[in-house]
Amino acid sequence: MKATFNSKERLKSKKEIELLFSEGKTISSYPIRLVYRKTSFDGEIPIKVAVSVSKRHFKKAVDRNRIKRLLRESYRKNKYLVPNTTHQFTFMFLYSGNEMPEYRFIESKVKGILLKFVEKEIETK
Repeated sequence: MKATFNSKERLKSKKEIELLFSEGKTISSYPIRLVYRKTSFDGEIPIKVAVSVSKRHFKKAVDRNRIKRLLRESYRKNKYLVPNTTHQFTFMFLYSGNEMPEYRFIESKVKGILLKFVEKEIETK
């Protein structure tokens, strides 16, 4: 798996996002929560990802965008932890903390969440 995060890997469909929140399962490691759902979509991409930061805690768009960049970058660098499977998944990373995080903190949390996901979903099958 390449360490890239191009537009084909991004979750953009409103319908898929609604289904993700209504039928998805969650894994949390405060302040990050992963909502995921097994699905199928066109293409060979195994996982489509979206990120979100609460406007309640970060009023300035600059701050929200920085946290989203940190989340996307830490996912991009650690997505190799999720092995290729025959199933396709949609992911949504939600940041719910009150403080501006550092990259190392975000990366460690995302790495932990991805390992929990593999343990919970991939290896139990």
